[in-house]
Amino acid sequence: QVQLVESGGGLVEAGGTLKLSCAASGSIVSINDMGWYRQAPGKQRELVATITSDGNTKYADSVKGRFTISRDNAKNRVYLQMNSLKPEDTAVYYCNADCSTITGTTVARGDYWGQGTQVTVSS
Repeated sequence: QVQLVESGGGLVEAGGTLKLSCAASGSIVSINDMGWYRQAPGKQRELVATITSDGNTKYADSVKGRFTISRDNAKNRVYLQMNSLKPEDTAVYYCNADCSTITGTTVARGDYWGQGTQVTVSS
């Protein structure tokens, strides 16, 4: 019902920048919270940043002051601007969206994930 497609990952040197994008599509009525999570090898998936539909943001302590989350409600997109990248930021980054969808006349709410995009920061 909802597809989330991430883009923008890659390999960058420490201190560099990357911008991740995530596009949501499908039978979407509305999108509530959107966010970015990451999972490094051998570690659990962790929250990076979230943003509500009216723009309130929350960040993990490890990325505060370096990462900025934003969204374009008209385009059903969420972004993650990552500055001053560190090797410890290396992970697969996943987009997440809390969406209300419609099937026929039935509206349902669900939590959706993208497939992930690899971010590698070299030292």
